[in-house]
Amino acid sequence: MVAIKAHQAEKFLAKPDKSLHAFLFYGSDAGLISERAAQTARRIAASEDPPGEIIRLSDTDLDGDRDRLGVELRTIPMFGGRKIVRVTTGRIINAAAIKDLLTSGDLAGILIVEAGNLKPTESLRATFEKSPDAASVACYGDEGRDLESLVSDVLKDAGLGIAPDARILLVSRLGADRALSRAEVEKLALYAKGKSQIEIDDVDAIVGDASELAIDRIVNAAASGNAAEAVNEFSRAVAAGENSQMLILALQRHLHKLHRVRSDMDQGVPIAEAIRQMRPPLHFKQRETFTEQCRRWPRPALDRALAAAADALKTARLNTSVEDAVAERLLLSIASHRS
Repeated sequence: MVAIKAHQAEKFLAKPDKSLHAFLFYGSDAGLISERAAQTARRIAASEDPPGEIIRLSDTDLDGDRDRLGVELRTIPMFGGRKIVRVTTGRIINAAAIKDLLTSGDLAGILIVEAGNLKPTESLRATFEKSPDAASVACYGDEGRDLESLVSDVLKDAGLGIAPDARILLVSRLGADRALSRAEVEKLALYAKGKSQIEIDDVDAIVGDASELAIDRIVNAAASGNAAEAVNEFSRAVAAGENSQMLILALQRHLHKLHRVRSDMDQGVPIAEAIRQMRPPLHFKQRETFTEQCRRWPRPALDRALAAAADALKTARLNTSVEDAVAERLLLSIASHRS
């Protein structure tokens, strides 16, 4: 039984335990879940001699052959290394099907499962956490130190340095979704190609733009309980071409910040000190509004709001035709909270 908390994940996954036959990645950060699943699959494949084969399966692949997942995991390759099978939970690849595989005791390959934000009591998570040869890995929004590490890794690969003030600004503009954060840093590295060091003007030119201000207005209106303002600003942003999924991610990121500060407050840390300790630091213009929101939102309500945001993001990604309606419904739900 291996249950890995969010802050333990990087160290644990640096060298996956060879005794484990299955990994579950779950949480609120879909980008981080996908990145860690892919990274773990590559590391395990590379550690095999000969190298393992990575296979990606979905519900669509199993529609005509529901036994295929089990067959792939139980087949011993004649010439290559073990099979590493990546799946995402869905209609066919569900908790019951995966539980049958884990309890069979006859898997020859490695199963890597990507899921949403699972509660400890949910069947899939419980199955992994009770299995002796499986691990569950929590994936939640990046904190400041995680973003610092991401920036360092991407820029190192690109052969670029970054000025201290540029690094601070860059980290402050990255968010809770690892895939989007990585894409922003990679875009910055491409822009700065040919230079030895990224400066603050480079970050200002590439990472974030005026649309951030519109999103900030929407997020703050919702978190402050101003439903009409949130919906009106959202309608303007969508009409201007803003992406609803980006809005959901921004709201999710804001709720994570509130949750961290509120948790510190519940442990006796004065609100001003809890906000001062935030990394990346909160802009001084946002402190008054953010302080009122921290007082307005108790931690259990933030837990529910984060779960709702994760569900909304998953729905929007699976069906982009309804993403605007999903985002608006989430805004109304958040704004309707009463302290």
